[in-house]
Amino acid sequence: MNNAVKPIPPRYNLTTLILFWCSLIVVSSLYLTIPLFSVFEDVFQVSSSEAAWAGSAFSFAFAGGALLFGGLSDRYGRKKMMITGLGLLTVSTPFIGTVHEFQWLIVLRVIQGLAASMFPPSVLAYAMEMFPTNKRVTILGFISTAFLMASIVGQIYSSTIVMGLSWNDVFYILGIVYFVSLILITIGIPKDVIQKPKDDFFTPLKRIGGIFRKKSLPICYIISSTLFIALVGFFSTIGSYLSSPLFGLSHQEILWVRAAGIIGMFISPFDGGLVTRYGVKNVLWCGLIMAGIGLGLVGISENLALLIPTSIIFTAGIAMALPALLSLIGTLAGELRASALSFHMFMLFIGASLGPIISIYLIDTQGHGPTFEVLAGLLLLSTVVPLFIRLERKETISPINQ
Repeated sequence: MNNAVKPIPPRYNLTTLILFWCSLIVVSSLYLTIPLFSVFEDVFQVSSSEAAWAGSAFSFAFAGGALLFGGLSDRYGRKKMMITGLGLLTVSTPFIGTVHEFQWLIVLRVIQGLAASMFPPSVLAYAMEMFPTNKRVTILGFISTAFLMASIVGQIYSSTIVMGLSWNDVFYILGIVYFVSLILITIGIPKDVIQKPKDDFFTPLKRIGGIFRKKSLPICYIISSTLFIALVGFFSTIGSYLSSPLFGLSHQEILWVRAAGIIGMFISPFDGGLVTRYGVKNVLWCGLIMAGIGLGLVGISENLALLIPTSIIFTAGIAMALPALLSLIGTLAGELRASALSFHMFMLFIGASLGPIISIYLIDTQGHGPTFEVLAGLLLLSTVVPLFIRLERKETISPINQ
């Protein structure tokens, strides 16, 4: 009789749920200040363009940190980096609620952005290494969906809290959420194997130069930046557009319109199947065109019956294009995949940094309608980029999505 103890099977469903949740709340920090711009204008007596730096400061720090901390996770382990990032967010986030001067809010948002940037490169690498091939599409789809849903969930969260409590409480409560999430990820997911590379700390940064020598790869980053310029620019514009005399919506009503965009994002987990069936470039094209048309129609919508479905079309297009772009970059990068994806994240959040700055400038100078049209034009112009991308073999899904 064999009395050997059978090994406990990995709890992939639980791990997926924890990684989805933590990805959602970490990236939500980027977007939670968008509904607070007008609050910051009143509280700190700053202009609308200055208030937008509450979001852009986080984004710039997040973008730079994504390049730096991807290499650290190779050296110290994916789980340790996720724990460190959540730990720093737990400590730094509540301090934002205590500030009385706008410059200190910006400083703390930079610190928060650096802490948050430890998480996405680590969680993506963890998912690719710890999940078997047949489960990898699912986990990457959930993580991609969490990153996209964060753009709406972060705004819904802060809008809800500020209506019932105060802007300070947005950060106090979020600090508690981060602490609970820190416990979840510490005890709830398996420990990964630390690679301990022989290269020095700066080697991953040095490899970035190599991606610009890869045929067709560098121009993909044009799409990386324009996707998030449009996404964050849209959310930075929609609140004041809906509260303008044309619509005159209350904060609660605007909250529901923002929430409707989540519907379009549920396409993201199915993107792997679409890429397999139709090809990565075709899915990317379709997503960009859908997002551009949807955003363009938002700009001419003068009633909610048209604005809500067109905003859903826009978010669905973004949700279709982003995972396809991830697959395309992974395919083109080959052995430089890790560096190429880190730089992709860097360009995404450079776009996220520029989105509020561009949109607020356009609102002040041109109005809401032209702002949406300019952002839509950027997306539609970026549909030209895939024409210049050549895949040497038949279009296949990148190994990261297999």
